Amino acid sequence: LFSSGFQVAPETKAVMKWLRSIPFVLSASLHGGELVVTYPYDYSRHPMEEKMFSPTPDEKTFKMLAKAYADAHPVISDRSELRCGGNFVRRGGIINGAEWYSFTGGMADFNYLHTNCFEVTVEVGCEKFPLEEELFTIWHENRDALLNYMEMVHRGIKGIVSDKFGNPIKNARISVRGIQHDVTTGN
Repeated sequence: LFSSGFQVAPETKAVMKWLRSIPFVLSASLHGGELVVTYPYDYSRHPMEEKMFSPTPDEKTFKMLAKAYADAHPVISDRSELRCGGNFVRRGGIINGAEWYSFTGGMADFNYLHTNCFEVTVEVGCEKFPLEEELFTIWHENRDALLNYMEMVHRGIKGIVSDKFGNPIKNARISVRGIQHDVTTGN
């Protein structure tokens, strides 16, 4: 991911630097073109394999995060298969990104692999480029889902890692038995 031969735009480099400097733990990327919530990995473990389920070690957590968004969205949670995004109804409105389609260089994969930030991608509607008059409806369809998703930041373990004198320890590695993905404490 982001090998030396891959050209990275200046604005992408700035976001990557920002993500590494602030200990974000949760984010979402908003896209258009479908109505579904995807989660990492977006890049298949086997580059020649399209639509291949590629879970992270934190698969259960990512599914919980994606479901928190999808379940609070009035259209994604609608059980009709005839609507926009209806082909994801049987999956609960969520899917592993690489299982839908594999691509390299995505921010969700970067965040998971290189920061403490867990990111999902929210496809907010089937129109890739919605008209201005559609934006108000799209906002209202996503507002409560975004708020519900943001509240997920309070799930899990949180606290301060400190030495025997009570001083915070920066860059301390935190491991969870059974999950091969460590996180580190902030500055």
